[in-house]
Amino acid sequence: MAAVGPHAVSCYLSACSYNRLVWGNQETIWTLSRGAVTAQPSPRTVALAKPKRDFGKHQCSCRQESTICERPPLVNFGFLSDRLLKLSEPKKYQAAYLQQRPCQSPEWPVSPAALSYKASPRILELARPKVLHPEFLYAREVSKFAQQAIASPRTLELARPKRLHPDYVPLRDAEWPVTKAAKHAVATPKLVELAQPCKRPPGGLAQFNPDAFTVKETAKKATCSARIQDLARPIKR
Repeated sequence: MAAVGPHAVSCYLSACSYNRLVWGNQETIWTLSRGAVTAQPSPRTVALAKPKRDFGKHQCSCRQESTICERPPLVNFGFLSDRLLKLSEPKKYQAAYLQQRPCQSPEWPVSPAALSYKASPRILELARPKVLHPEFLYAREVSKFAQQAIASPRTLELARPKRLHPDYVPLRDAEWPVTKAAKHAVATPKLVELAQPCKRPPGGLAQFNPDAFTVKETAKKATCSARIQDLARPIKR
């Protein structure tokens, strides 16, 4: 700190001992005039200085804060109301349900009618396990002779993969090198003529010709034949 200088030390001490900035203790760039010190704020300045109204609070039609939707303090939850006590009670079982199955135990006695019940022939038939098909055979084990069998020359020949034909040519790749003859080839006059794009009249010439879409007098006086009238009718479905 001594190597920095006395000016830096004074600034450091003043910064450490600086109080909280509030209205009236801030330093101004220039001195205030007597008129500014004794000035009275206008009603507009006083209105703008008021804090912004909190629109999140519920208000009624009379522009007053409503106390219905406000959260009650936690002290009021120390004693439950009669309504909360009634709602907190568990749902009661019906009398008919308790007679059939008491809620004290998950087990209940079997009725005498169920104990003395005799199953019908249909129930006895359905209770039997499913019978396997007469032709059903279990998976047989490979015999010892089959495991020690030696394949014949015919079997070995049939087990070989199929060979390609001697004249078989594989598919050419999508890319292949261009031959030297193709690089030095010269196009014939016929190829040059075929390579030129097709010449079409420009589509903008019709708008410069006012008589391009004029209907002829013979077309105006033409009458449709019976065949054309028959073809012009919609298909009956």
